[in-house]
Amino acid sequence: MSGGGFIRLPGGSVVVALSLPRPPHGARPGLYDCGCRVRVLVHAVNRQRALTRLRNLGLRSVYLRGNTEPPTPDEITAVLHHPDGLVWREAPEDDTESWHPIRALLRPPPARPSAEKEPAGNERPAA
Repeated sequence: MSGGGFIRLPGGSVVVALSLPRPPHGARPGLYDCGCRVRVLVHAVNRQRALTRLRNLGLRSVYLRGNTEPPTPDEITAVLHHPDGLVWREAPEDDTESWHPIRALLRPPPARPSAEKEPAGNERPAA
C-alpha cells in the first residue's frame, strides 16, 4: 500500500504525492536495492491523469487511497518548477537530497557488451 495525497492548486490543476517502493531496475543498482521507498510528485490536470502518467511509465500498481500524506509547500514548488512536472526523491524525510527527474528512477541498467558479438582480430563482418 502506498501513502500519499494531493492538493488542488488555484488554477484547477493538482499535485499528487505518493510514497512508492523503489523499482528494482533503478539508475543505481545495488546501492538502492534495499526495499527503500521513494516519494514521487506529479503535476497534472486532475488526479486520474496524474496516476495515468505514472502507470504509462511502467508503475502499474499505483493507486491513491485517501489524502493521508499530501504534498508539502516545498514539494509543490519543486514539481511546479520542473519542466516535466514529474520528480522523485529517495529519502522523503531528508530535505538535503535534491529532487530527480523520473527518467533517473526508471532508467534500465546499462547493457554490457558481449564478447561474442565483437569481431575478433582481423576478421571482417559479413556484408
